[in-house]
Amino acid sequence: MKKAIFASMLAAAAIAAVPYSAAAQAAPTTEPAAGSQPAAGSQAAAGGQVQLSQPEYAAYQNVGSAADPAAKAAAAEAFLTQYPQSSVKAAVLQQLTVAYYSQQNWAKAADAADRLLQADPNNIQGLFIATSAAKSQGDTATDAATRQPNYDKAAGYATRGLAATKPASVEQAQWDTVTKQLAPTFYSAIGIDAIGKKDYPGAIAAYTSELKAVPEDQTKTPGVTLQDTYYLGTAYYQSTPPDYLSCAFYATRAVTFAPDQYKSQFQPVATYCYKKYHGGDDGYDAVKTAAASNLFMPDSLKTSVKPAPTPADQATQVLASDKQDDSTLAKTNLADRMFVIQNGTSDQADEEFNPIKGKEARLSGVVVSISGTDLQLAVTDDAKQANPKVADVDVTLKEEPKTPPAVDATVEVLGTFDSYTQKPLMVKLTGGEIQAKAAAKTPARTPARRTPARRR
Repeated sequence: MKKAIFASMLAAAAIAAVPYSAAAQAAPTTEPAAGSQPAAGSQAAAGGQVQLSQPEYAAYQNVGSAADPAAKAAAAEAFLTQYPQSSVKAAVLQQLTVAYYSQQNWAKAADAADRLLQADPNNIQGLFIATSAAKSQGDTATDAATRQPNYDKAAGYATRGLAATKPASVEQAQWDTVTKQLAPTFYSAIGIDAIGKKDYPGAIAAYTSELKAVPEDQTKTPGVTLQDTYYLGTAYYQSTPPDYLSCAFYATRAVTFAPDQYKSQFQPVATYCYKKYHGGDDGYDAVKTAAASNLFMPDSLKTSVKPAPTPADQATQVLASDKQDDSTLAKTNLADRMFVIQNGTSDQADEEFNPIKGKEARLSGVVVSISGTDLQLAVTDDAKQANPKVADVDVTLKEEPKTPPAVDATVEVLGTFDSYTQKPLMVKLTGGEIQAKAAAKTPARTPARRTPARRR
């Protein structure tokens, strides 16, 4: 049997084969001569070798020679039961861990890895398999209460794996090769744990490090790294404030190289983020081109894709359009008028509200609440689509209705514009009268004159 070396590890599905330390300790190089009776347990010999009794050595050989993972696991478990204090315990635990890992028996792989790490806390292969097993158990969990603790465990092992130090018996070049190949799995585990904890900066850092740690061709093939590219996009989307352009880039890159059955799952996030950033879907081809040829978002994309106007910018544009002549301002679409009142300066809000102040108007809205003569309605699209709906018009009724309209019902009211507040938006009407019974559905809105996609 050889001294501790790096060899290839059997891989589970979707994880590439990686080198590993075959044993954490010195091991016998020759079988003891027939009839010899060296002491059981471990006795260090010259060159870092150990001597085993004949039966222990034979049992150890049975573990190493078993080609089938199930047979190797059985032989290893039998050895550890019979020789729990063996000098080659860590080496056998390592083979046991690999055997369970190669079968994707995550529960037993996790248990074996824990036992291995108790014997050899710095064992890089044990940390890798413990990480993989805990992450896989989290991935297959059906509820968050089970999922997140497994991700927490995986991230803990992964952090230890990234910090593991080189054993003295291992050459630096071998260690560098191994740690480079294992690092992406460690970063992936830290990333998904951060997502679960809503630590989006942490997730972005982990997934970015993962992408840097793998060959670029690997980022274009179906597997964990491509999926994590998509998760990187969602982390940018969920950050505070959201980085919609980065979200669009990484989600689009995932779409570009994903199998057809997954493209439809990734594309909605890519499209949504692009529209949130740009205000429409025009120019999206530039993102697709950049994502296909760049692992990380190029600076050129930030200059070629222009952000949508801010709500304040849009309010200025709408008001400028409304002021083309006095009659236009007086007849402004109510949705546009309320948009300017909410998002413009105080002077711009006054300019939009003054032409209707004291004027009687009929409007339609969804009932948010009603108490006595106070009726609160969601009138604009944003107010209606909020979950839960929010009121942006407050109507003081002339008298309390005998049969108040139900919440979520659509009503028409006649009232006089009285005043407004900007943040949060609330337009107040007085002398209100309910003009129609509750309708089953909200009528389609009259579109505003500006491009709806640009409205925030």
